[in-house]
Amino acid sequence: ARLAYRLVYPLRDTFITPNYLTSLRLLCGILSCYFLSIGEYLYSNIGALFFVASNFLDHADGELARITGNSSPLGHYFDLVSDALVNILLFLGMGIGLMKSDLGIYAGIMGGVAGLSIAAIFHMRNEIEKQIGKAGARQPHKGGIEAEDVLYLLPIITLLQFDYYFLMLASFGAPAFCLWVATQYFTQKKSES
Repeated sequence: ARLAYRLVYPLRDTFITPNYLTSLRLLCGILSCYFLSIGEYLYSNIGALFFVASNFLDHADGELARITGNSSPLGHYFDLVSDALVNILLFLGMGIGLMKSDLGIYAGIMGGVAGLSIAAIFHMRNEIEKQIGKAGARQPHKGGIEAEDVLYLLPIITLLQFDYYFLMLASFGAPAFCLWVATQYFTQKKSES
């Protein structure tokens, strides 16, 4: 986020808005999914780089919104939808691409399970945020690093051809994290009533 702040600061007085960066983030995420779904080493690495660019742009759009004061409920919603889509597409693309491995159809199922878990997590966090604000819906973090920041390692994972293992871990880890968020979500719902 600090690097994103420094890089977008010169854009503060230009025509570029946070929504432009969010749109570029979404495009990079879609390209990432496409390249990962090809399932070949070179394209998986290209897909991983597009994903990291997409994640970085996610930080950049928020920083530009804060710097310029150009935040809006619609822009925030666009950012949330883009975040969810890109993260869901990451696992779907990876699952499709790894169907060529010995995982076969199970890779697609694993990608789907991880993607659906991510969708549920985003939905529940959005609902929690509506009720108690952003601070209550914040991801687990330590030392300025959030749980999803591990995804910045994706280029190393694909470079070392560990995407097979990464998808297997995600197909168990994402549902487990989803259950943890669900306990927060239902605790919040219970306290409302």
